[in-house]
Amino acid sequence: MDSQGGPYLNKGALCSTLGGARLCQLAMGCAVIAMVTHSAGYSGSHGVFCMAAWCCCFAVSAAVFFLDATRLYSFLRVSWDNLTVTWAACATLMYVTASVVYPLFFVQSECPYEGCDVRDFRIAVTVCSILGTLAYGAEVALCRARPGQIVVGYMATVPGLLKVVQGFVSCIIFGALANGSQFSRYAATIYCVVIYASCFALTALVVILTVCKRTKTVRCMPFDRFVVVCTFMEVLLYLSASVVWPVFCFDTKYGSPWRPSSCPQGKCPWDSKVVVAVFSCVNFGLYLADLLYSQRIRFGSSRVPTNSRV
Repeated sequence: MDSQGGPYLNKGALCSTLGGARLCQLAMGCAVIAMVTHSAGYSGSHGVFCMAAWCCCFAVSAAVFFLDATRLYSFLRVSWDNLTVTWAACATLMYVTASVVYPLFFVQSECPYEGCDVRDFRIAVTVCSILGTLAYGAEVALCRARPGQIVVGYMATVPGLLKVVQGFVSCIIFGALANGSQFSRYAATIYCVVIYASCFALTALVVILTVCKRTKTVRCMPFDRFVVVCTFMEVLLYLSASVVWPVFCFDTKYGSPWRPSSCPQGKCPWDSKVVVAVFSCVNFGLYLADLLYSQRIRFGSSRVPTNSRV
């Protein structure tokens, strides 16, 4: 018992729906890592990415569960609710990616030369990875702010969760740019890269300020207005990049609208350019949705008493 007579352990973290979801996350993560290292195996950059994603999610989730169960998070100078929902959303995206990439490159209908046991283990890894995705998604759903509910953290709202998705999509764009996209050939494509980096930096800044409880650092205007202004600027920037990038990559004057037949599979600059173009449009849609939801939250919360806002 502590000095105030309360239990040392947080029973809500152990005997609640949220605690059950986190236990499932740990169980599925442990099962995936054990089966991959035991027999399923991994190789190449795709396998390393999947294994790194599973190990990272397991390690951080174990730390989150331990800190929540022992109440030690109260010693951290962070917004715990914002931190946990941000991590759950990020882990969900990582697990979704690994659940798609691993079976795509490692699961085959025929038995590999290692034997059918290896194939069965890889199928089991895929199933556990999908279940882990559902467990992380369940935590996001449990922590997400509902309409009419008092918002306890910005990252639990739809715009906050969209910030995580935007950052994840930006990482995919950066990976495609680094994979021989030849973006340095034209000043216009370099301009697009600057836009991608700037928007990612602004999004990361908003998330960091929220998680670290530094929203009052922005003294020139209220933080919610600052977020809306940044999002509006990002919408305009991504709109320009979504138009400029395809023109300077697929127009016959600057590039090729069709994939070259001599382009090697997996190392083709044209493929990387397509990935950047597609996810640029995806991120533009995410930022636009973020702007619309941010406006709804701002106007909808204007009638809420000041002491109930965060």
